[in-house]
Amino acid sequence: MKPRGMILFHGAGGNREHPVFLEIERLSKIPVLRHNFSYRQASAKRPPPKIEKIVEEIVQVSIRFAEANGIPQSSLVLGGRSFGGRAASMAIAEGLPSRALVLLSYPLHPPGKIESLRVNHLHRIRRPTIFISGDSDPFGSPELLEQYARTIPSKVELHILERQNHNPKEIDVVAGFVTKWVQTLR
Repeated sequence: MKPRGMILFHGAGGNREHPVFLEIERLSKIPVLRHNFSYRQASAKRPPPKIEKIVEEIVQVSIRFAEANGIPQSSLVLGGRSFGGRAASMAIAEGLPSRALVLLSYPLHPPGKIESLRVNHLHRIRRPTIFISGDSDPFGSPELLEQYARTIPSKVELHILERQNHNPKEIDVVAGFVTKWVQTLR
């Protein structure tokens, strides 16, 4: 099924106005929702709640977006940056209908805490997935990202950006990778 909409979720300290989200929306040929989590709407300084609560919010946002646009949830591309992408990946691993998954700067582990991996659900993702991360991301090395991306039993595309960290400055490159990849999905 060809994608008919995309929902992007921000990182823990970010919001829906992230420049890469704006560029993806500008380039996209399908409707894009850049969602602010409810904790971010309540306060710009408030930390996120437990990830399980965010996963529940992603499920509700997906249902509402699909209904509002008259499209099936299974035609939606879901994803986001860092924390938001991780939560979207967990929702999909738990069975949330979707067409594909976009993971920008996926946080494999907290900086400096490689023993605290956040990957136990990845092998349950059954959707095409794109990862885009910087080669200097303190949340996970390219080698570690490639190792765990391979645990996803669906088609996976991986892009490592040279001389970039957790917040890659190459906005146009990231947005270009995402929008071109989404257009190849059938």
